[in-house]
Amino acid sequence: MSAVAILVAAGRGERMGADRPKAFLDLGGQPLLLRSALAFEVAPSVQHIVAVVPEDETDVARGLLDSVTKLAAVVAGGARRQDSVLEGLKRVPDGFDGVVLVHDAARPLVDAELIENVVAAAAAVGAALPVLAVVDTVKRVRDGRVLETLDRCELAAAQTPQGFRFDLLVSAYEAAFRDRVTVTDEAMAVERLGSPVQAVPGSPRNRKITTAEDLAWAEGLVQAGAPA
Repeated sequence: MSAVAILVAAGRGERMGADRPKAFLDLGGQPLLLRSALAFEVAPSVQHIVAVVPEDETDVARGLLDSVTKLAAVVAGGARRQDSVLEGLKRVPDGFDGVVLVHDAARPLVDAELIENVVAAAAAVGAALPVLAVVDTVKRVRDGRVLETLDRCELAAAQTPQGFRFDLLVSAYEAAFRDRVTVTDEAMAVERLGSPVQAVPGSPRNRKITTAEDLAWAEGLVQAGAPA
């Protein structure tokens, strides 16, 4: 099944402490945004890529992504993640009935195999996302006090790309906006509809770059020969 990838890069990345949005920071000689786009460029199922960036970075992003042949559009994002994804959905080609992938551009070490696994699962079930098992003991805490210990066998850390049949994601977003609900990821919007979301194995390398320490970790992998 064909797919359209929406790369979300509209955040300012305050926790990084940099002077520009983190998706435009350098990793091994390439911006995070470009590294992410190139992973989708080589994924066989992906037909089009839409990049969603801060409004004042659209021209810069177009220049950075000039070599990406599958690039369909660069658009300005919104205040929240779901606002940015909505802008990306507006640029999905008319009549498209495949899988929409939503990916954090700040996960620059995603690979084509993971992308294709998500597409296959989303095509079969309707929605899918990669996850990693939680290895630490997890506590539920309120006001500085531990309330309980959660069963980590039922917990997982969500990654991207998250994949959905186009009509399902549109319906989920329409419901979230109608109900004035803020969702932290696309799967949450689909979960609200009661639709199943398939979990597929994620990758430790598919880590989100949030802090300077994360960037240094990724730089180490790139220098050691990790896939771009």
